Amino acid sequence: MDAMTISPKFQVAIPKKIRKALGLKPGQKVRVFAHEGRIEIVPVRPIEEARGFLKGIDTIMERETDREL
Repeated sequence: MDAMTISPKFQVAIPKKIRKALGLKPGQKVRVFAHEGRIEIVPVRPIEEARGFLKGIDTIMERETDREL
């Protein structure tokens, strides 16, 4: 586990090993959450990366019998 130091301006640097593992780039946006006493930093990915992630999903839905078409 890597540790970071908070600067006097409350800035932190993400360790190189983590940046490389997640493919983070300078200027990339991240979201920051406080969750159960911890800070979570989640990279914001471009919407284009989501293309095709639902490929092959079954979209057939049974209609309720009391509904008319």
